[in-house]
Amino acid sequence: MTTTTHPDWPTQMMLAGQTAAHEGPVDMFMMYVMHHAFRRDLSMLTEAARVTPVSDRTAWRLLEQRWSVFHEALHGHHTGEDTGLWPLLLERAEESERQTLLDMEAEHAELDPLLEACGRGFTRLADHADDDARAALAVRLVATRECLARHLRHEETEAIAIIQRRLTQADWDRLDEEHFKEDLTFGKVVRIVPWAASGLPREVLDRVFAKTEPGFKVIWLLTRRRFARRQARALRHVV
Repeated sequence: MTTTTHPDWPTQMMLAGQTAAHEGPVDMFMMYVMHHAFRRDLSMLTEAARVTPVSDRTAWRLLEQRWSVFHEALHGHHTGEDTGLWPLLLERAEESERQTLLDMEAEHAELDPLLEACGRGFTRLADHADDDARAALAVRLVATRECLARHLRHEETEAIAIIQRRLTQADWDRLDEEHFKEDLTFGKVVRIVPWAASGLPREVLDRVFAKTEPGFKVIWLLTRRRFARRQARALRHVV
């Protein structure tokens, strides 16, 4: 689903689970793709932690690796927002908009200890068959999923509306280069591209690849099958 009205504005994406797609001059397609991947992974990982036997070492090691990719992507996304996006918007915001922007960084900080606790749980279960650790991880993942869902809903309904009022596409492109891509190594791209693309409708993928560097599609073509096999093995107990 897409939305647009102004003839000079880009068509905005509306993906599964997304709560809003504000019209405006900035094409938010990659933001929405990342939000889709964050929601997808926390849903899958929460269910996997609930049902995967603690004795399945291979599944738990693959789940730990999947958590690491998720956490790496989320950390990079939030760091770019905290160091570049929110400060720039605060410089331009009206007084009525400032609290929403201050809330964004505070919500990131609220997530951090939950993410660290989940990471420790996956590490423990990758090495040991521990029923107590699995029970604790399942509870923490539910809390993390709910906390991130609230944050993404707040961001999509309020903060992105401010982005569309206060930034231009040129502003967004500069922020992307200076704060979101600055640590984008080749190894990270190889991990993130198939992960972010997983589960997206083909028409969305075609749009993403049309708007990103040509190498991203090549990496997806080379890595998608291995990624799918590893995901299937990690989630083999999820019905």
